[in-house]
Parts: sequence; C-alpha cells; structure tokens
Amino acid sequence: MKVLALEPWYGGSHRNFLDGFRKHSRHTIHPVTMTARFWKWRMHGGAVTMARKALQALEQGFVPDVIFATDMVNLPAFLALTRRRFAGIPVIYYLHENQLTYPLPEGTERDETYGYINYLSCLAADRVVFNSRFHHEEFMEALPVLLHRFPDYTHLRTVAEIRQKCEVLHLGMDLAAHDRYRADYPAHEWGPGMKPPIVLWNQRWEYDKNPKAFFRLMNRLDDAGFRFRLILAGEHFEEKPSEFEQAFERYAERILHYGYAEDFEEYSRLLHRADLIVSTSLHEFFGIAVMEAIYCGSHPLLPNRLSYPELIPGSLHRPLLHAPVLYEDEDELFHIMAAILKGEERPLPVDTLRSIPERLDWRTHVRRFDDLVESVGVREDAPAA
Repeated sequence: MKVLALEPWYGGSHRNFLDGFRKHSRHTIHPVTMTARFWKWRMHGGAVTMARKALQALEQGFVPDVIFATDMVNLPAFLALTRRRFAGIPVIYYLHENQLTYPLPEGTERDETYGYINYLSCLAADRVVFNSRFHHEEFMEALPVLLHRFPDYTHLRTVAEIRQKCEVLHLGMDLAAHDRYRADYPAHEWGPGMKPPIVLWNQRWEYDKNPKAFFRLMNRLDDAGFRFRLILAGEHFEEKPSEFEQAFERYAERILHYGYAEDFEEYSRLLHRADLIVSTSLHEFFGIAVMEAIYCGSHPLLPNRLSYPELIPGSLHRPLLHAPVLYEDEDELFHIMAAILKGEERPLPVDTLRSIPERLDWRTHVRRFDDLVESVGVREDAPAA
C-alpha cells in the first residue's frame, strides 16, 4: 500500500521512528515533514504547510491508500484543507505523546488548546493508536475531565466513540544498529577489586525526567561511601537543570561523559559501557532511551509505574537470583542500588537484558505496523479487484 506519513516534528525520537518505519515497511511510505522546532506553531499552523506538501506529492503521482499522522498534526485542519483530493482516504492517528497529560513545570498553567487539538484529531481519525497502554489509559481518563470544564455541548459521549477505535502498539526501534559496537565491550564484571560500576543517565535533561531525584540518590550513595562512576548523556536545551552542573562539580573525576552525544556511534558506545540505567521519571509515555540502554546491557532500575511495568516481562520484575528491576519509592531504590554496589545483588545477565526490548526491533516489529496499515487501508466500500 501507499502511505502518506505526516510528521510536523521531524526530529529526535519522532524522526527515528518515521525513518525506521519507512526503511523496514513492506509498504511505500511517503514522508511529509517539517523541522522540529516551535512545537506550538506546528500544532496550530503546521496543517497548512503539510496540506500543501501533501497535495504537491499527489500532483507528482503519489496517491495514498492510507494517511498516517502523528500527534502534533492538527488533523481536522489538514483534512479540511485537502478534502477535495483526499476524501475517503482512511487515517491512522499515532500518539507518541499528547498535550492533555504531558507534565508541566511547577507553576505553569496548562493551555488546553493543544490538548483539544489532540481530542479533535482523535475524533477525525479512523484509528487512534497509542505507543503504550499507560499512555492510552491516562489519556482516556483525562479526556472527560477536559470536556467537563466546558459550559455546555461537552459531547462526553465522544469519549466512548474514541475508545472504540483505539489500540496500543509499542513503537519500533532500530536496536540492531547497536550490535556493531557490542563486541568492543566484554560482559560486565562485578566483584571485589573491579572498577566501580558505571551508572548511566541518557534521558532528556528536563524536569519531567526528575534529575533532582536521580542526583539525590547518587549523593546519598556517595555520602554512604559507595564507589561508582557516571555517564551523563542525553539531549538538553538552553536551560538545563542546575542539578547537572552541581553534579559536575561534585563528581568531575568520576564522570566519563558529560553532555549530548554528538553522533550515534559515540552514543551507542556510551550505552555499552554502562552497567546500570536508572530512571526517576515523573512521567514517561514510552521510554526509548531506557529500552536502548537495556538492549546494550545496562541493568535497569525503574519506577513501578508509568509505562515501565508493561515493557518489562513480569518474570523479571523481581527475579529470584538477580537484582530487582522495578522499585516502589526512593528508599527502596537506594537499598537496591546499595546492595548492587556492595555485590549483594547481581544485575541480570546481558543476554537476558538484550531480550527485554528485542521484540521492538524494526526487523520483526514492523509487521505489526504493516498489518495495522492494511487493516485500516482495506475499506469495506473499496471496489472489488
């Protein structure tokens, strides 16, 4: 089939997702993209640019069977602007995140305009797909709360209509790209006389990832005399949390990397070096960075909430012979980390770790997306061959 893929935020994980889908799919995917900046303007005005680009592709001979739009597309606006040419083409609306439940910095008031665009886009789509079960449940719980705020004509029944066309499909990842650097890093060794374990931070340097709690943990371990080294990677913007600068001053001699990894090879090598990946996130719609680190051999310590429980096989939540993966609160996280650093708990074997996200590799996982496209694209009213 021919798929018109709309992505007004073509950068970071959104770009990696679209590139991977396009590369591995058995369908023909034509991307219509915009640069990843000015996200509010993308949601307001991006539909005009994307409609013009899509119509240009149509004039050049690309006639889509399915439209695949992501969450920053103002779908009703796009469909209105292309209605004369794209009428009747079914639409998949894939949510990497949403602006109804995306966490805000303390003291910031939510502008409900953007969550409402997500709502209208869900109404306009033929199929609504979330990247995690947690994401789906959180959004559907928040939607009636949003609608209740309006004085009349709240259309609460539309929540049930949207729910009927929803499904969950974890995103695909190009995990195989990390394999080329695996041989350079032997299996992680633990015990007396070995170098201090390496603890990894590879998430965004922003408030929703809760770096305060992460460095609170590391400082507590350091005060207790535990030895460790740090890799502080991940994307950051102009205003990075002060905790990172404070950590650099305190742990300078133990920091093996500080800042954004400039290319994939450098990033992958950092992941392979690390022994432990810790998340203290306040919010996580999926968790790409964590899953990449697990695939490269880092034992994860993750909060027992958000999307993490569904991404980790149940048998590995609290394995009998190895360190736990999920923790309930900061105190439990500290005690698990202390036990690992003392050698009382053993991290999971690298092969076991690799198997956790392996099913998400595009090489096999793309079939789920391809089947989704076909299930939406084959319309009951389509003419017989």
